[in-house]
Amino acid sequence: MDSAAVAEPPRYRERSRDADTFSSREDVVTQAGHLPCWGAVTSHGNDHDRRPEATTVSQNPGPSSDATSEVLHTLGTAVPSTVPTRWYNLNADFPEPMPPALNPATDEPVTADDLAPLFAEELIAQEVSTQRYIDIPQAIREVYALWRPSPLVRARRLERELGTKAKIYYKYEGVSPTGSHKPNTAVAQAFYNKAQGISKLTTETGAGQWGASLAFACALFDMVAEVWQVRASYDAKPYRRYQMEVYGSSCHPSPSDLTASGRELLDRMPDTTGSLGMAISEAVEVAAGDPSAHYALGSVLNHVMIHQSVIGEELLEQLAAAGEEQADIVFACAGGGSNLAGITFPLIGQNLREGTTTRFMACEPEAAPSITKGEYRYDFGDVAGLTPKLMMYTLGTDFVPPAIHAGGLRYHGMSPMVSHAVHLGLMGATAIDQDTSFRAGVLLARSEGIIPAPESTHAIAGALDYVTTSARPDEVVVIGVSGNGVLDLPAYEGRV
Repeated sequence: MDSAAVAEPPRYRERSRDADTFSSREDVVTQAGHLPCWGAVTSHGNDHDRRPEATTVSQNPGPSSDATSEVLHTLGTAVPSTVPTRWYNLNADFPEPMPPALNPATDEPVTADDLAPLFAEELIAQEVSTQRYIDIPQAIREVYALWRPSPLVRARRLERELGTKAKIYYKYEGVSPTGSHKPNTAVAQAFYNKAQGISKLTTETGAGQWGASLAFACALFDMVAEVWQVRASYDAKPYRRYQMEVYGSSCHPSPSDLTASGRELLDRMPDTTGSLGMAISEAVEVAAGDPSAHYALGSVLNHVMIHQSVIGEELLEQLAAAGEEQADIVFACAGGGSNLAGITFPLIGQNLREGTTTRFMACEPEAAPSITKGEYRYDFGDVAGLTPKLMMYTLGTDFVPPAIHAGGLRYHGMSPMVSHAVHLGLMGATAIDQDTSFRAGVLLARSEGIIPAPESTHAIAGALDYVTTSARPDEVVVIGVSGNGVLDLPAYEGRV
């Protein structure tokens, strides 16, 4: 296990306000400087004026057509008070503002207008926001109520198996309709795009949880998704593809011959097993050429981190209800950063505002160790260079994880928000090998009865190593279990 020290939360490393990498918070907001710029797609024939008229989204938005209005308005069903009413935004509490994303053509901070060809207006507003809390529309809360709040479970059988006096809890996102945390943002993105008159969303997916979740959300709002899946997972995990098709969407292996970027990649690397960076390029290209489509991303971007904060917001309430003053340490798997941000950001904010002392550990795979082995620098989010330059921990856009890597968590970079938190010393990181992770997943399954997703096993392994070597009696250890592994059982073959 390759590990960085667990961060002591009140501290953060100082870094200089270099003019090339920092703007003031005011500059970041007014210039949309901490946002990805997708303006590069305009060179592929995209027209900024081709989009439907934007509609201001409220609790009951008023889009142009009666059919759209009917889909977006609330059903009037009772939503339990335990379902979150607001999302949390760590950008309001960072000790230092995030470095701006840069337009690759000018190396200047991007503007909100650069995002308009591919993203809904309300999502762009959330990207640039430094507001601490953002109200969740009631129509989204009604969908969340299908599975939220997700359970926080005291893992007493696991404690007994380990012979520990520490208190282990796990926050289980596998109860969602698609079996992972991904619908938390998929539902929000589909809702806001539908409000703007968009009928189709394109995206990429690794192991398939995100693609299936976006297909689920699109089905609820009378839309379709077109998904490009990393070829290695497309071939190894057909059930995710079937899941997407049941919801009325389509899925292609990436790289494919359906796009210019895909054909170019296949010409150069005909035997490639694919990467998320490749799949992003294809999805962006297709959205840019279709006036009825927008692009959706399941991780990395600020608005995704904000939507996922419902996990940590619930966790704070659930720990209090369990009689715990705070979590002492939280472990979560790390790929692009969405699950990690969701469970940790509200608690990091509490540390910064209230002086609590929760520590955080990002658990990433040794096969794609962007935080522990990558460089903190500007890099593209995709292979074709259609995205802006993002300040993040990165392994480089040409990175392709080994084909034997069974889980998701295969992106070459880390969310800029998560990267900023790590760089400031607010979070630690560790890299865990696949065999160790699966052994931990099997132990959880045999003690607690839940088969975790391969991604989640990294967090479990990180927590088990800590509990068996360092935990104090009565220390509160929380594990983020981001999904179930029922559709990923072939990955467990040979490990049971």
